[in-house]
Amino acid sequence: MSAESPRVVSARPPGSPTGLAAPAYPGLTAAAAQQRLAEVGPNEPSASARRGPLEETLRNFANPLILVLLGAALVSVYLGILPDAAIILAMIALSLLISYLQTRRSHRAVEELRGRVAVTATVYREGWVEIPRREIVPGDVVHLSAGDLVPADGELIEAKDLHVQQAALTGEAVPAEKEARPGPFVPSGPAFRPDLSARDLVFEGTSVLGGTATALVRVTGRSTVFGDIAERLARRRPETEFERGIRAFGTFMTQTIFVLVFFIVIAGILLRTDLLETLLFALALAVGLTPEFLPMISTITLARGAVRMARRQVIVKNLAAIQNFGSIDVLCSDKTGTLTRGELRFESSVDAEGRTSPRPLALARLNSRFQTGIANPLDRAILAVPGGDDGAFTKVDEVPFDFERRRLSVVVDGPGGRLLLTKGAPEAVLPLCTAREASENAVVPWSGADRASASEVVRVQGAAGQRTIAVAYRAVPDRAGYGAADERDLVLAGFLAFEDPPLPGIGPTLRDLARDGVEVKILTGDSEVVARHVLTAVGIDPEPALLGREVDALTDAALAARAPAVRLFARVSPAQKNRVILALRATGHVVGFLGDGVNDAPSMYAADVGISVMGAVDVAREAADIVLTRPDLGVLHEGIREGREAFGNVVKYILMGTSSNFGNMFSMAGAFLFLPFLPMLPDQILLNNFLYDLTQATLPTDRVDPAFIRKPRRWDIRLIRNFMIAAGPVSSVFDFATFFLLLEFVGHAAGGFQTGWFLESLATQTLVVFVIRTTENPFASRPSPLLLLAAGGALAFAAILPYSPLAPVLGFTPLPALVLLLIAGLTAAYLLVMTAVRGVVMRPLSAAEA
Repeated sequence: MSAESPRVVSARPPGSPTGLAAPAYPGLTAAAAQQRLAEVGPNEPSASARRGPLEETLRNFANPLILVLLGAALVSVYLGILPDAAIILAMIALSLLISYLQTRRSHRAVEELRGRVAVTATVYREGWVEIPRREIVPGDVVHLSAGDLVPADGELIEAKDLHVQQAALTGEAVPAEKEARPGPFVPSGPAFRPDLSARDLVFEGTSVLGGTATALVRVTGRSTVFGDIAERLARRRPETEFERGIRAFGTFMTQTIFVLVFFIVIAGILLRTDLLETLLFALALAVGLTPEFLPMISTITLARGAVRMARRQVIVKNLAAIQNFGSIDVLCSDKTGTLTRGELRFESSVDAEGRTSPRPLALARLNSRFQTGIANPLDRAILAVPGGDDGAFTKVDEVPFDFERRRLSVVVDGPGGRLLLTKGAPEAVLPLCTAREASENAVVPWSGADRASASEVVRVQGAAGQRTIAVAYRAVPDRAGYGAADERDLVLAGFLAFEDPPLPGIGPTLRDLARDGVEVKILTGDSEVVARHVLTAVGIDPEPALLGREVDALTDAALAARAPAVRLFARVSPAQKNRVILALRATGHVVGFLGDGVNDAPSMYAADVGISVMGAVDVAREAADIVLTRPDLGVLHEGIREGREAFGNVVKYILMGTSSNFGNMFSMAGAFLFLPFLPMLPDQILLNNFLYDLTQATLPTDRVDPAFIRKPRRWDIRLIRNFMIAAGPVSSVFDFATFFLLLEFVGHAAGGFQTGWFLESLATQTLVVFVIRTTENPFASRPSPLLLLAAGGALAFAAILPYSPLAPVLGFTPLPALVLLLIAGLTAAYLLVMTAVRGVVMRPLSAAEA
């Protein structure tokens, strides 16, 4: 196996991977890593979580329908009815071949999309490079920082305030603190002994919440702790609504088929017909009633939807999530990057009393210059401000950012001695201050009035929609290392204010989402004042709002009662976001969550659809079902519409198959009771069903009514059942009318009767597609060219069969022109009546679209 060439990390501001020093342990060369990859294989915790197209196709043999057909073929061979066996086996082979070709194409498209959002890792191979995580090998040295997924099991070489979430392996919700062994690093030995409680070991499947580290990879893939227990991990996503709908539909069809087959067999025994012939006829009816192409059509439709969504900058990682994506009626998101540009712009640097001062900016620049954690818009904005001379300072240590402290500190040596420089959220920094800088750099004790004045500065900036950070410092003694405990007795230098302007055109996008049934709720850690300003600026009424502390005060039931009406949740923690999402789901909403941060992964798992962006941290991208190539609600809106269109084509197949198939099979069962011969031979039933399914295989290419995609769509088994119950008898009435005409004009000649009904049955099933595929006027809603071609081809093939050399083999005979004309007239009348039935049964759907 060959590895891709490593992608050298491009030059970025200090604090990104290119600012890293060489590790204390050398790691591997690129050539050695490639050789080792060929030896140990890719870094994947299991052989493959996804089945290939060939395996998917072979698994179809386990499909009860295929087994029934195989059983019928074996019985035919045993009885010496070789033509019947050949026809059945040929149809099985054709079905599997079509399934394989279509599934292979879909898999190829989906795998290409998944590759675009593959998680990478930063490794040292004669320099820091970024490579796909699956190419990590034992002996690599990797760099870890907040937001990273640990790519493999290994030993820490160096670590600074490293906190790792190991809940996936240990079940412990509290992050584990990690540190390297004292002294120069030496690998522990040839045999790696995993110990989840060891402070100097890190493990695949865990994520970095805070701090930085370098680690030596010891084992990868299935040799890791994660790989060993991957099948037993509680990471399995809950069943999606699409999967639940398919399962419920399958149960419903199984019950219907069982009743029909049982009825036929009992009737055959009572009427003393040939038992074997009765069984074959009953099995053929069961196959005819079942939409056996549903798995293939679902896969093709969803895969085509995924490809179309990718063209609109929406990448689907989980095909089953497409229907949920289209069903979203509540979208939860932070305001940054969705309502605003997500590109902070420096506005002002002020002292503790709100007077313009360069001092906070100068100290913040040093902090941003030397920090090596997550590269973020705030640091980029600070470093983009012209001016400043950092050359007189050298970095000593760092206390990395984490989401509990909400601040970051660096220790530097400079002309004034050794300083600890801290910047962070005002509410996280101000309580640590005991003094403030006055004019001319004089330091005065921190009084109650000073606290009130500083809080007012923050409030005023927030009211203007600006994001504020506090900057503070203190002199620290010389020693080897520093930690969060040193962030005390700080001197407040002042505040920096940043502007994150609203995205252009965001107002119309929000109105479009609302028009299409999607309500946007903002869940932000920012202050209520800032959030209200931004929402008002983009045209969203921020009322009612709920603060994080108010969320904590509510029980789950009380939160579920209030959450649907709330538009803004401010100052909410990740745990509070999680509760809000679960509360919304508990009230019946389909919830999408858009996140890009380290602590957004739990909320993505809690939502019906987890959505992230291409630039998000590894943890967020890995947890997401959908990845946007750019953080744009307009892109997301287009993806939702594509999801609804894909789901619409799946529902079309189910409605058409169950309604027309049910009617025809019911008619056959009725005719079986009073005709002296079978109304249609088992081979003819199977051929009829096969030709019909071939036309339906083109449904993924069909257009969907614009009205259908204007509202969230969910599985409605009741609608499917009602439509089947209403349309089935109508189909049967016309079938019995066909029986009467055939008996009148053809008599009791079995071949002529069976030929006539074969043609009528196929024509009504195939052409009713054009009625059911739309809730509009069938002549006004244009079907796809492929659907038209497939339907026309199937009918033309059926029409020439009675006159072809295959006619004697299949039991067909030519029909008089008058009979063909009467069949055409009955088919046209049936389509007109079905148009009326569709209007009545699907009126609730049409009303919802209106």
